[in-house]
Amino acid sequence: MRVMMLSWEYPPRVVGGLARHVQELSRAMASAFEVHAVTCSVEGAGALGRDRGVWVHPSWRNRQEPYEQPASRWVHRTDPIGPCVDEFMPWAMQLSHAILARALRVAREAGPFDIVHAHDWTMALAGAGVKRELGLPLVATIHATEWGRNGGLCNPMQRRISDLEWFLCYEAWLVIVCSSHMQNEVGAVFGLPIDKVRVIPNGVDADQFEQARAYRGTGASPSSNESIILFVGRLVREKGVHTLIEAMPKILSYWPRARLIVAGRGPAEGSLRDLAASLGLGGRVSLVGFVPDDERNRLYGMAAAAVVPSLYEPFEAMAAGTPLIAADTGGLAQIVRDGVNGWRFYAGNPNSLADAVLHVLHCPEAAGQIAEVARREVLSTYDWSAIARKTRDVYEEVLKETAAPEEAIAR
Repeated sequence: MRVMMLSWEYPPRVVGGLARHVQELSRAMASAFEVHAVTCSVEGAGALGRDRGVWVHPSWRNRQEPYEQPASRWVHRTDPIGPCVDEFMPWAMQLSHAILARALRVAREAGPFDIVHAHDWTMALAGAGVKRELGLPLVATIHATEWGRNGGLCNPMQRRISDLEWFLCYEAWLVIVCSSHMQNEVGAVFGLPIDKVRVIPNGVDADQFEQARAYRGTGASPSSNESIILFVGRLVREKGVHTLIEAMPKILSYWPRARLIVAGRGPAEGSLRDLAASLGLGGRVSLVGFVPDDERNRLYGMAAAAVVPSLYEPFEAMAAGTPLIAADTGGLAQIVRDGVNGWRFYAGNPNSLADAVLHVLHCPEAAGQIAEVARREVLSTYDWSAIARKTRDVYEEVLKETAAPEEAIAR
C-alpha cells in the first residue's frame, strides 16, 4: 500500500501537536507500507543533513524540491504559492494550493498511490484536489474543531475555518478523531453521521521519555528545594494556562516552595506574563518558551506534577512517569481516571485545580504509584505501533468499500 499524507506542519516545523502526530504516525506505518508526507518547507531544513536516515534536499525553487527519505517514508516539502502575506488565512490557502501542486507532481514522478490522508482544515482544499485529480479515496483526521477551540464561532475567520473543516469531512470517505468526545463534537458541529467517523487515540513514543525517568526523584529541582509544576504546550487561550496561573496564589499559600514552569510559545504568551505579574507571582511563575526534547524530558523528570488544563495532550506526562493533573472535560475525562492513573479538576476552575496540585504535592509516594500506572497504560494502549495498526485498518476498510462501490453505502 502507498499512502500520501498531507499536513501543513512536520518537524522541524513544529507549531503544535500536529507535527509530531503526523511524523510519528508516518514512522510507525512505514514499517508496513510506503508513506509519502507532503508538507510546508522550513528555513534551514536543507542544512539538517542526514538525521536518523533522513536525507534533506535543496529548495524547490532550484527545481529540486526538498524531500527526505527515511526507509519507506518520504517527506516532500514546498512553499506557499503567491506573494508573501502576513495574515495566516491567506497564507494557509496559498500553502494548500502549493501542496496540491506538489502532491500531483509526486504522484507523476513516484507512481500511483492507493490513498490520501489529510490532516485538519489547512489541508481541506489540497486533500479534495488530490482526491479528484488522482481518483484516490480520501481519509481525514480532525484533531480539533474551531468550534471546540473557541467555545463557538465568534468572527468571520473562525466561521471560515469551520466551513473548511466541514468541507474536509464532507469530502472524506472516513473521518478519524482522537476520542468519542470528538466523535460527538464533529457529529454535532458538522452533522456528520456516526458511521462515517472512526475513533483512534493519539499516540506517544514512550522510548523518548525514558530520559525523563532518569531525573525522576522527589519532584524537587536539583538546584533548589522547589517543587516544580509543569505545563508543556502551545500558548493559546484554549489550552487553559491562564487557569493554571490563576491557581498559583492558592497553591503558594499552602506550599510556598511551589514553582510553575510554562514551556511553549504562542499568541497568549504576553497576556499570560501580564496575568502572572498582576497576581504578584514574580519568580514563582517562569515562561521559558519553546524547549527542545532533551530539556522537555529533563523538566518532566524534575516535575512534581504536570498539568493539562485543555483537551488534548496528556500522553507525554504519562509516558514520562510524571503525576498528571488534567481537566475534567472532553476527551481527557475518558483517558484520565481520577485517583487511578491521574487526577482531575473542574475545567476552568482555579480553586479545583489548586486542590488537585496540593493533593499531589502532599502525597508524593501515592502520586508516584499512580503515575507508574499511567506510564504502563501508555505503553500498552497508546504506543504508535498500535495507533498505526488501527489507522491501517481504516485504510483497508476504505479501500475495500471504494473498490466495490455497488456494495458500499453512499456517503
